[in-house]
Amino acid sequence: MAAKEQSRGKRPILGVFDSGVGGLTVLQSMLQAVPDADYVYFGDTARLPYGSKSVDTVAKYAVEATQFLERQGAELLVIACNTATALALPQIEQAARVPVIGVVEPGAERAAEASHKKQVVVLGTEATVASHAYARALEARGVQAREKACPLFVPLVEEGWVEHPVTRQVAEIYLREAFAEGFEQADVLVLGCTHYPLLKPLLRSVAPPHVAIVDSAESTAQAVAAKLGARPAGSGHAGLKFFATDSVEKFRRLGTRFLGRPIKNVIHVDLRE
Repeated sequence: MAAKEQSRGKRPILGVFDSGVGGLTVLQSMLQAVPDADYVYFGDTARLPYGSKSVDTVAKYAVEATQFLERQGAELLVIACNTATALALPQIEQAARVPVIGVVEPGAERAAEASHKKQVVVLGTEATVASHAYARALEARGVQAREKACPLFVPLVEEGWVEHPVTRQVAEIYLREAFAEGFEQADVLVLGCTHYPLLKPLLRSVAPPHVAIVDSAESTAQAVAAKLGARPAGSGHAGLKFFATDSVEKFRRLGTRFLGRPIKNVIHVDLRE
């Protein structure tokens, strides 16, 4: 994927992995940042949620997904799952034969750059927050972090209630708790779950006006573009393949909302032994 391939104008094949459909927000950002590529997306929908699984189980599932995407020709792998990144990135990197990019480090890097107060609030699932992956990544960059678990956001987003009064009330409670007790001056809010970009307009209206919002999906896409480097202009029409381990109809229905465009063909696969 370096200069030799770029000189031939070869389109990279990028593999994107998530436990479900949330990682499609990462794919959506990647399609904007790197339009001249072919994408293979794998959603392990039959075995979600990963947040209730042990570290060993998450690592096992993630490595299986990694090997599947490599068999599909992926030359770079994006772990578009905060839980898998937080719990199993080292195991994934060890098993992979291609470069791997997770969602935590790019999000933390962008948040550290954006924060003048060096105080950041991270919203995430309970599993991601319990791992303290964002806190470690931010603290390594000299930034104090408060991680806030928001367990109601994922089901609300999947229900399609992204602008519902109930969702607004829930968001107000979560953010009021997050920006309290010494974090009133925190100036960056990190969306540490791939479902949360769908709530960005709502969160923007609820968050304190001085707070910048960092979307880890966008940050990850920018990291992918930087990894690939300058490429010759191509058609700009990305090739897309979708694989799911559970109902393809449900994946199409939910996934269209997350990707922001219709999803037509989804192939069912079974990675179980």
